[in-house]
Amino acid sequence: MSLSPSPSSHVTAAPAYSERLGLPWWCWAAGLALAGLAAVELWMGAGGVRAWLPFVLLLPATLAGLWWLGRVRVAVADGELWVDDAHLPVRYVADAVPLDAGGRREVLGVGADPLAFVVQRPWIGGAVQVVLDDPDDPTPFWVVSSRRPTELAAALLAARDAA
Repeated sequence: MSLSPSPSSHVTAAPAYSERLGLPWWCWAAGLALAGLAAVELWMGAGGVRAWLPFVLLLPATLAGLWWLGRVRVAVADGELWVDDAHLPVRYVADAVPLDAGGRREVLGVGADPLAFVVQRPWIGGAVQVVLDDPDDPTPFWVVSSRRPTELAAALLAARDAA
C-alpha cells in the first residue's frame, strides 16, 4: 500500500471501475436543516451581526463538511485499486470478496484484524474485502465500502488476471 496523489492525476486509461462514495440526498437535507435550525437558534431575533453571522458561517461550513464526507473515490484503473489517495497494485490481490451489510459487520466486528486497511462509510451497505498476497506488507486485507460490491470485486479480479 502506498499513499500518493489521487487517481485522477495518474489514471491514463478509462477506469475499469469508478465510484464516488457520496452521501445520500437525505443526509444533505437533514444536515442543512440542522444547520439552519442552529443558525436560527443563535440568531433568536437579534439585530446587527448576530442577525446574519450564524447563517453565513454555519450553512457553508455544513455544506463543506457534507461534501468532505462524500469525497472518497474508489477506482480500478491502470492495474491499481485506488481508494481516495491510497492505491494498491492488483498483482498483490489474492481475492476480492463482495460483502453485503451482514458480511461487512462480520468482517469489521469484534474479531476484526487491527492491521486491516478500512475505508468504511456507514451509509453504504455493501463492501468488498480485498485479501492481499504481499509478504512484505503486514496488512492482511482491505475492506472498502461500495454500492456495487459485486462489480468492484469482478473489476479487481479481471484487472489482476490481466496483469
